[in-house]
Amino acid sequence: MLDFLEKEEAVSPALLRELRAYREANPLADALRPRIPRPRYHYYGREIWEQAIAALLCGKNLLLTGGKATGKNVLAENLAAAFGRPAWNVSFHVSMDAASLIGMDTFEGGEVRFRPGPVYQCARCGGFGILDEINMAKNEALAVLHSALDFRRAIDVPGYERIDMAEPTRFIATMNYGYAGTRELNEALASRFAVIQMPTISPENLDRLLARQFPGLKKKYRSQFAQLFFELQKKCESAEISTKALDLRGLLDALDLMRKGVPVGAALDMGITNKAFDGYEQGLIRDVVAARIPARLDGASLFEG
Repeated sequence: MLDFLEKEEAVSPALLRELRAYREANPLADALRPRIPRPRYHYYGREIWEQAIAALLCGKNLLLTGGKATGKNVLAENLAAAFGRPAWNVSFHVSMDAASLIGMDTFEGGEVRFRPGPVYQCARCGGFGILDEINMAKNEALAVLHSALDFRRAIDVPGYERIDMAEPTRFIATMNYGYAGTRELNEALASRFAVIQMPTISPENLDRLLARQFPGLKKKYRSQFAQLFFELQKKCESAEISTKALDLRGLLDALDLMRKGVPVGAALDMGITNKAFDGYEQGLIRDVVAARIPARLDGASLFEG
């Protein structure tokens, strides 16, 4: 990951020196190494990388906001890997409560014992807590994070001891606007984060992503698939179709299926078109696809070798 940041993203040498110093100053026990993420995808965008690394080196927690397909979760996972820290992922939902985050009593071996939750473990081990879709959580669940995210850097576990967070501990939260079940983030909680507004991936960076993930994909078709993504984005922005079809993961999944021999049309249906359940909208999406990707193409003609 550090080689990627240095050679491909051209991240500031001064930041990379500090990042290496951070890793050397915070060695990790062997038992925790399996928790260091091994990202399938890299995040592309030097400016965002530099902002995020600088904030984390300053001891700040990050809130990554933005629309769909901007790479929020990819960046969060990449950051944990770059810093060499174990990661705990917390996916928020309406049933998430404080006990689910910190831990709860459980009956084990004939006695009551405390079973630590992900936030507790993250604080103890100096990990990175990735708080996914934080604006879907109830306020009473998030209130337990206030003391962990501000200058106190501690958690009071009811009935147990106060936990002072290990110095390397950081929290990275993500949130989308406008999804079902989401709402405005509590002001007190938002003030505890440094906020990065995630931009949509650029054409250049999407081409780099496709080239890395599918090195055998012919360049002319790589360009066509990239343009397909941006044309779907324009259709979403003009409200001609919903954002259900604007799915970068779906495009990558479709290319994986094509590489395995699934016909191009069927693969794009599975990865993109069928995620819009309205028949009329599916027709519009197929029209956009047909304008870029010839129906006669098969998977074998897309890839070299």
